[in-house]
Amino acid sequence: MASPIELSTEDKLEYNFLPNSSGVVQFRVRAANDAHVALTTGAAESDPMYEVFIGGWNNQKSVIRKNRSKPDVVEVETPNILSGGEFRGFWVRWNNGTISVGKEGESAQFMSWTDSEHVPIAYVGVCTGWGANGSWIIEQPQETAACGTMCWVAASDGSVPPSAFPAGEDNGETMYISRGQFQGGLIPGKLISSHGAAYIAWGGEEHAIKDYEVLCDFNGTWCATTANDIPSNAVAAGQSEEGETLYVGRVNHEGCLTIGKVQPSHSTCYIPYGGQELSFGDYEILVN
Repeated sequence: MASPIELSTEDKLEYNFLPNSSGVVQFRVRAANDAHVALTTGAAESDPMYEVFIGGWNNQKSVIRKNRSKPDVVEVETPNILSGGEFRGFWVRWNNGTISVGKEGESAQFMSWTDSEHVPIAYVGVCTGWGANGSWIIEQPQETAACGTMCWVAASDGSVPPSAFPAGEDNGETMYISRGQFQGGLIPGKLISSHGAAYIAWGGEEHAIKDYEVLCDFNGTWCATTANDIPSNAVAAGQSEEGETLYVGRVNHEGCLTIGKVQPSHSTCYIPYGGQELSFGDYEILVN
């Protein structure tokens, strides 16, 4: 994965532009108020363009604006959504005229608006103002706008892409399907955003991985099965170090709906849990 872009913005409402036609920008920002994001066709402020203001009006409201004109097309109350003392994570997504905005680790947006005009976004700009300076950590774009019905999106450090597929639950927190390179294999596992990592089961232990991929834009479901009875429409999600196809499974264990890997030759679903690799003969498997 490419390293994130780190930059600082002064209190002057002047956008710093970066090329991005991927359909999504993910970032963390430390600012007391007014973190602004522009979506434009070129590296300058010119119509048509969209602006997303997060934590405006003394960190009380957020809006979406088109062509630098009022009235704003969306306005929501977001008290204290930003912090001058810590980084807060967000994502902005654009697809077929719909602009949506959400918080890091949450797949649901807190702002969304659909424009009847098609604007081909090619650049993203960031700035701060109205008394605030900003420090930004911006993820390099992954070309994911044309995922189709299913794709794997690279992420790290607990970040959750906007269209991630919710698949489990851990102490009230949504869990997502991830996979990562480990010991020569591509191993499916679970992502718990608040932990800042994904987890896989391997070699009898639970292993945390910081860089991983997340299953996104998926419309499938789960099917109850047992042992090595693999449905023909099961989702192939990785492979073992020996090259065996691995699938995604999940089980209820100690009150948590936990995601893991299905290894057919072992007739087992393995989950990473409590530092261990636990095996189950009865489980649900992910299918298209």
